[in-house]
Amino acid sequence: MSTVTIAPGHPLTGAVTPPASKSQSHRLIIAAALAQGESRLENLSMSQDIEATLGCMEALGARTEGGRLWGAPLGSNFPAELPRLDCCESGSTLRFLIPVALAVAGGGIFTGRGRLLQRPMEPYERLFREKGIFYEATPRAITVRGRLEPGVYQLPGNVSSQFITGLLFALPLLGGDSELRLTTALESSGYVDMTLDALNRFGVTVQPVEKGWSIPGGQSYRPRNLAVEGDWSQAAFYYAAQFLGSSVFVTGMNPDSCQGDKVILPYLERLKHPGEAELDVSQCPDLAPALALSAALRAGETTHLVNAGRLRMKESDRIDTVTTELNKLGAQIEAGPDFMTIHGVSRLRGGETDSHNDHRIAMMLAVAATRAEGPMTIHDAGSVAKSYPHFWTDYERLGGQLTWQEE
Repeated sequence: MSTVTIAPGHPLTGAVTPPASKSQSHRLIIAAALAQGESRLENLSMSQDIEATLGCMEALGARTEGGRLWGAPLGSNFPAELPRLDCCESGSTLRFLIPVALAVAGGGIFTGRGRLLQRPMEPYERLFREKGIFYEATPRAITVRGRLEPGVYQLPGNVSSQFITGLLFALPLLGGDSELRLTTALESSGYVDMTLDALNRFGVTVQPVEKGWSIPGGQSYRPRNLAVEGDWSQAAFYYAAQFLGSSVFVTGMNPDSCQGDKVILPYLERLKHPGEAELDVSQCPDLAPALALSAALRAGETTHLVNAGRLRMKESDRIDTVTTELNKLGAQIEAGPDFMTIHGVSRLRGGETDSHNDHRIAMMLAVAATRAEGPMTIHDAGSVAKSYPHFWTDYERLGGQLTWQEE
């Protein structure tokens, strides 16, 4: 593990282009790897999560070379042995590809590390057992085996949209028509919109119906050449730095993106006005660390981040880790089961902090250091490699003063 100490008194200055959208990259890689022929994806940013998805698609038979992908052979003859798919710590990779592996390979053995295999999987477990598909979870692997058949699939919409995305990718490949029905209101709808956009770009048709989607079977993904957008969830940390007084200019973002995290701009605008504020993060949980930090320095004002229960199911329990780490620095945050109440202070102090092996906590603390009055040490700072391997290079180029040591 690596530890970084950031010198105080150095706000960020200059222009920065965030990496390509991790969420969109996952989706375009999967669609391209299911298409018969060569696709090219420009502006693809490598990170541990994206490398996991590329590796898993290769395990399912696709070929990849940089931003070039050649689709996996699709047919009715499943391999004699289940493929092994290493998802590293990527929840998107795991949840997106379980149904895909069933559709194209009759299942798979999924491995991971960190908290990945502890994250909730009950919607798939219940659904597959209803459909007669073998599902087994151990501390070391999740194994699924069977044939995904056309039909009606029911999922809750308030656990994770990743389960929905996995089925939306897989069901069009089946021989008959299917319907995906939601049993609760949909959260993180922007992520589902990104999935539907990816399907449409690769020639797959999905029709919205009441409380779900109608999905014609027998479809084929068609190769495409596309460019990946900039990542609004990563840009959020630089916009938070702006809010806190840094003169950093964010470039390369698409204001018309279907990424739900572009709501960072109107949310921060609301925090600029005095008075108590309530921000609903049910549709944008990845923004919570950047928003919590911004709210923590609204001196004398109170902010509520609500409908945040899904933060407890991320790489760390982000309600606890955001609260713990910012309070170490002098913030005043109260944590509840699915909310954070933040009483704004005028300053933060430095000190010892920990990312808890969570890339977004590390980036939140790095931005907090721009307003800290003393040096800040962040343990396990290398966790940013999960989504943004060059974060610290960009941070230093923008004026951050860093000292590194290996633990």
